[in-house]
Amino acid sequence: MCPPSLSDSDETTVIHSPVRPFDSRNVPPSDMTTIAEWLKANDISEVECIVPDMTGNARGKFIPAHQFLAERDHKLPESIMVQTVTGEYTDEHWDFVEPTDTDMILRPDAATLRKVPWAREPTAQIIADCYKPDGTPHPLSTRNVLRYILKMYEEAGLRPIVAPEVEFYLVHKNTDPDYELMPPKGRSGRREVARLSFSIDGVAEFEDFVEDMYDYADAQSLQLDTLIHENGAAQMEINFNHGDPLSLADQVFVFKRTVRETALKYGMYATFMAKPMQNEPGSALHLHQSIIDIETGRNIFCGDDGKPTVAMMHYLGGLQRYTPELISFYAPNVNSYRRLAPDISAPINLSWGFDNRTTAFRVPNSTPENLRIENRFPGADANPYLAITATLASGLLGMRQKLKPTEPHEGTANDEDVVVARTLEEGVRQLNDTPELQQMIGEMFMRAYAAVKLDEFEEFNRVISSWEREHLLLQV
Repeated sequence: MCPPSLSDSDETTVIHSPVRPFDSRNVPPSDMTTIAEWLKANDISEVECIVPDMTGNARGKFIPAHQFLAERDHKLPESIMVQTVTGEYTDEHWDFVEPTDTDMILRPDAATLRKVPWAREPTAQIIADCYKPDGTPHPLSTRNVLRYILKMYEEAGLRPIVAPEVEFYLVHKNTDPDYELMPPKGRSGRREVARLSFSIDGVAEFEDFVEDMYDYADAQSLQLDTLIHENGAAQMEINFNHGDPLSLADQVFVFKRTVRETALKYGMYATFMAKPMQNEPGSALHLHQSIIDIETGRNIFCGDDGKPTVAMMHYLGGLQRYTPELISFYAPNVNSYRRLAPDISAPINLSWGFDNRTTAFRVPNSTPENLRIENRFPGADANPYLAITATLASGLLGMRQKLKPTEPHEGTANDEDVVVARTLEEGVRQLNDTPELQQMIGEMFMRAYAAVKLDEFEEFNRVISSWEREHLLLQV
């Protein structure tokens, strides 16, 4: 059963909650006894203790299993949380970390304990939360940023539900970055050249890869649903079952590693670049989302009549209002903005619509209890923790502030003007314009993220492209 539509007075009591720091000292430590028993039962000899960095990639250390259990505190230098994608440090680096490059304390999360199915020796991986020496959550941890947003929903009596869709390309091994990428050869010995959306035979070209990918995912308890062939040459999409946002962010984080490792096994690369090839469409990380009332277990987006509620409209209003400031969370790399361009199946403005894939925010046709919003902005290259943080924070602010969305878009939204940032620099410079977002996500994190991304842009901007040499060398 769906809840009744919410009146304005009803919503005030449902979604308003105090904003206060989330203190890790209120959270019990991981059950190391449970971890020890699991490692022994699975004959694990080595443990990968990992944390997602700002880019969403794995940082950490390999630790012999007996040493992992013997050490009281596992540590990593906090400076790894503010490195650029090239491994450099910004000029403002020491504004965000201690001059002594203090260690973070790692607290392994037992819920994330998984086997590493591609490892030669019996190996486990476990994601750790990052804390300062005083026991408070480290403000530069993207996992902590998402935890804080979820805490605010919990204090409001709400529980978000998300379901990611992750797109990626298989590409021929390319060891020279000066050469353009191309699709790999499938089992037929040929490369794809035609548009093969939803092609069964297109997926079958890489049957061995697909089967091992699913086996690896099962071994790690990743909740994968369907796989389809997307529009690009050797482009695939995996849908995840809906569930808890932190768990799904962890699963996407692990899944990316899994796909890359599986592709390497078959002499290919897998890439999550937003726009890896000039003449192929980009890859997205679409996020489906709905909100559950904790007390009743009902979807607050759905009224008794099966239609969207006022709460859902305000949530959409928040997405429209705050996406321009948070676009760099959805499009975090210089390459990301090549995807957000007209006529290549990616959003270019803030429109929303019912079952309209040309809009940024789509309300799919569904049963009333599954009424939800699909955010189509995030690229496959996005850090899943930050992309989910951005969409949930926007929606929560929309409900708090009772923001009204535009009318649903009819027809193709690609005919409308481009209104989102077209470069990483433009997107990042809007990041710190909104105090309420800084309060929700963390003022230090927002400043550090902006510094890292602007440094990446400037490093990229120093590279002279082949287009410039071709068209400007002798013509200007």
